[in-house]
Amino acid sequence: MAQVQRMSRLMVKTLRDDPADAETLSHKLLVRAGYVRRNAAGIWTWLPLGKKVLDNISRVVREEMDAIGAQEVLLPALLPKEPYEASARWEEYGDLLFRLKDRKGGEYLLGPTHEEIFTLVVKDQCTSYKDLPVMLYQIQTKYRDEARPRSGVLRGREFQMKDSYSFDTTDEGLAESYALHRAAYQKIFARLGLDYRIVSAVSGAMGGSASEEFLAPAAAGEDTFVDCPACDYAANTEAVTFTLTPVAAEHGPVEELDTPDTPTIETLAQHLGVPASATLKNLLVKVDGEIVAVGVPGDREVDLGKLGEHLAPAVVELVTAEDFEGRDDLVRGYVGPQGLEKVRYIADPRVAPGTSWITGANKEGKHARNVVAGRDFEVDDYLDVVVVEAGDPCPKCGTGLRLDRAIEIGHIFQLGRKYADTFQLDVLGQQGKPVRVTMGSYGIGVSRAVAALAEQSADEQGLCWPKEIAPADVHVVAAGKALQTELALDVSEKLAAAGVRVLVDDRAGVSPGVKFTDAELIGVPKILVAGRRSAEGVLELKDRRTGEREELTVDEAIARLSA
Repeated sequence: MAQVQRMSRLMVKTLRDDPADAETLSHKLLVRAGYVRRNAAGIWTWLPLGKKVLDNISRVVREEMDAIGAQEVLLPALLPKEPYEASARWEEYGDLLFRLKDRKGGEYLLGPTHEEIFTLVVKDQCTSYKDLPVMLYQIQTKYRDEARPRSGVLRGREFQMKDSYSFDTTDEGLAESYALHRAAYQKIFARLGLDYRIVSAVSGAMGGSASEEFLAPAAAGEDTFVDCPACDYAANTEAVTFTLTPVAAEHGPVEELDTPDTPTIETLAQHLGVPASATLKNLLVKVDGEIVAVGVPGDREVDLGKLGEHLAPAVVELVTAEDFEGRDDLVRGYVGPQGLEKVRYIADPRVAPGTSWITGANKEGKHARNVVAGRDFEVDDYLDVVVVEAGDPCPKCGTGLRLDRAIEIGHIFQLGRKYADTFQLDVLGQQGKPVRVTMGSYGIGVSRAVAALAEQSADEQGLCWPKEIAPADVHVVAAGKALQTELALDVSEKLAAAGVRVLVDDRAGVSPGVKFTDAELIGVPKILVAGRRSAEGVLELKDRRTGEREELTVDEAIARLSA
């Protein structure tokens, strides 16, 4: 028998107006519908209705993880410093990490992710190739000290996450574990009713090689991704690549130009009457304190996030005015790659060998024309570092790419032996010799999925949950009078006996209009109203998503909703 939740007893308080600090649709509606309440910046309480949705998502995740043979565990959230210090992530995570000390001065952190601890668990429990492969997972609270927590539960400092890890003795085994998780994720997101895309990604602080993200397109999304209208290519913008293609062309000699008061690309292009794309922009950054120049076409911007990913774990930051002091070789606003002998020069592949540019002449008020890559200057490293724009060529087929916003709901990595090497995770192999274990890491944002579903499925009236994760299957509304309330409660008990999860609005002294508005706001898939024809035993069934209505007898309603 399913549960009947009576709103007269349920702790739920709906709001007519949006919260003053809410920016995204999910933030507004989850608060207004009584699913969550804010405790502090990035910290949320899940109220009864919200907890049911959160638990339903966890149930779907758990069922599909169990189906591929993964085993559930629960690791602590309070973790010792030493494993993260050994992996270098104690420093790499920077300010995102919650650090604390116990009364004895011991240093700890609140776990943002658990690769290190899972590696140590397997090192303790698995000693032979016969113990592998193994896949472990947990659904647990994670912590990240976000500088600007926002968008409700989309970007919090405390959040629910499913993280799982695979352990294999061969790369082929890792590929199989990765494929199992990928297929399981597709089933999970399909069951949740999410519209999603699988895109190529970068691994970031997680480490490893192969990496894919599961993105839910939404206006509130903080991730930008590209997809190709002509082929199946899709990627996070940080993972988009551009082919380095040397240019075979004759160019004249370098010509120095008098360009006073042109320290920016805009002023230079205007002064010379050329497009910005003909100029070479040289951005100076510091990489672990050392000044590095980054060259991109003048009409493009440097993606500092991309640059940081390429150079991780080194810290990348912009130079300041003080950094030019004592550096006669660096003329602010007039830097060119030719003659930069003491500075490492990184360039985007668009600055290919044989391309000719107008760039700084390393003299105040001077620029140079016909500065050719590979002839007049050498590039130390080619890295994809420009901000991707709509229309950039697809790396697979060359068609112009499209840009869209999305919420990251899942991420899968082939970590390889990064953490196994750190902690010497070996097992005895079939030949009697130690074998280094290879790992995969796979995450799903459980609480984030709640917000993603709200963003994708809500309408002007409120939330509109898919049945699989809704807090109830049907919202029964007693329109007001005693007879209607009696019928509503009676049909609710019968529906529950038939296995239907019921939320019944039996509140006394609340107008029918408020009840109907709350039913739309709360977003249960079906709304069953005991209204004007209650004396005849006739109810009105409304589909929350389509708005379709029909009148049914009690028996017909029970049969329809329990089917």
